[in-house]
Amino acid sequence: MDPASPGSQEGVEAEEAAFKPLTREEAQKLREATPVVSPWKILMWQGVVGGLVAAAAWALTGQPRMAWSAAYGALAVIIPAALFARGLSRQKAVTHGGAALVGFFVWEMVKIALTVAMLVAAPRLVAQLSWLALLAGFVVTMKVYWVAMWLRPASKTSVKNI
Repeated sequence: MDPASPGSQEGVEAEEAAFKPLTREEAQKLREATPVVSPWKILMWQGVVGGLVAAAAWALTGQPRMAWSAAYGALAVIIPAALFARGLSRQKAVTHGGAALVGFFVWEMVKIALTVAMLVAAPRLVAQLSWLALLAGFVVTMKVYWVAMWLRPASKTSVKNI
């Protein structure tokens, strides 16, 4: 093994020596230069997209059951995501990193469990459910996360420039 490789003791020491923590002012500049996408804004766009998918399902098929199925699929994404965002926003005061990580995973499990429960309950809640329309509403609404990340403004500076 090469002594300067990242896994060796010398490599780890070299990486630690090269690491320079940011000062309070540098961290503040980095926060200001890095655009943040609000989870509530993403939820709003998910609602808009879910509504558009439901309207498109109705327009394309002429069947209200398709619109209800697609709308329910969108809601199976939006409602758990809103609960997740609310749960995480209440954790902003947590200062210990481990507690924040545990909280994140707990809320993520709650989100997944609620999503699964909503999908299991779908045949009982939506008359003449169309699984294809539900899946279309679910998937398209879920992809709003990726579109939001893709369209967000790029960071104006690098950590090296601060």
